[in-house]
Amino acid sequence: MKKPPAPDDRPSSRPAGTRPSTGVVVDRETVELKRLEKRIGRVHLQQRLGIEADHATQIFGRGRTVFHIENWYSIHALIRLTLRCLGLYGWGVRNATSIQIRHNEVVIPHLPAAFDGLTLLHLSDLHLDMADGYPAALIERLQQVQYDFCVMTGDFRAKTFGDYQAALAALAQVRDALHGPIYAVLGNHDSIRMTPGIEALGITLLLNEAVALELDGEVIHLAGIDDPHYFQVDNFDKAAQHIPPDSTAILLSHSPEPYQRAAHAGFDLMLSGHTHGGQICLPGGVALMTNADCPRRFCKGAWRYHAMQGYTSVGSGASVVGVRFNCPPEITLHHLRSGSTPDQ
Repeated sequence: MKKPPAPDDRPSSRPAGTRPSTGVVVDRETVELKRLEKRIGRVHLQQRLGIEADHATQIFGRGRTVFHIENWYSIHALIRLTLRCLGLYGWGVRNATSIQIRHNEVVIPHLPAAFDGLTLLHLSDLHLDMADGYPAALIERLQQVQYDFCVMTGDFRAKTFGDYQAALAALAQVRDALHGPIYAVLGNHDSIRMTPGIEALGITLLLNEAVALELDGEVIHLAGIDDPHYFQVDNFDKAAQHIPPDSTAILLSHSPEPYQRAAHAGFDLMLSGHTHGGQICLPGGVALMTNADCPRRFCKGAWRYHAMQGYTSVGSGASVVGVRFNCPPEITLHHLRSGSTPDQ
């Protein structure tokens, strides 16, 4: 009787020159993260994932502000209870779905002629899984506006940790109501693991990256930085490295906090969100808090710093508690114009 060959002597059915299978199953998320690493760099990805794992639920410390009310869930319940006892909760919920359409004219002296009159739709702080009725209210407003490009300045989900599939599902509904090219950045509520799901919807995320927008042979540049508020992984060198110094350049940043660096980097316009304009404000729109480490004049509406113009959206959604007072949510239409600014 012939003995079976020893393990090292057994003939192989593998094609010559190939390696044996290790039996390791690589899941889809691992593959997607590897692709993302090649795109944005190992250090950026490791920092983002590490901070998400270590600090996503932290209430004190980390980031540009020492207190993060979005992570203090017991106070969320207390705010809701207090508003209900005062008979204000239902009013605040209705306010949070009464989305306003804002218009902002931006005059840029060296704007190429092809872009004169171009309109950017600006959406920010959607927090799409915060309240069931909110996505429908947003979609209704979106069907009423005309624009050429859409930009989003982060915070797609309500929480800062955990599952994000509900937010992505709601974003898919909103995406169906949008047209034209869409560019976005991530906010402090967003995981970088959401990137493949967001981009699968046809939304281009700018993670310390820039793109050239071309019309009739003329070009402007649109850059986006990763969250500068909590994760602090924004990198202006990377975001602006391919932008010619004489080109019209627009920056997307979740928060207005790095306004000084943006201006000195040569950007003409900075679009941000994050602050919610305070969300719960005193009469006259005076914010109780802005959750931003910058002067209040940069935390709501149009502003200017040196030669750079800026706009901080109060956001379309709501965070912490799904209510608003004296600070209605908005979608913003930025109308680009060529011409001289008032101080020129």
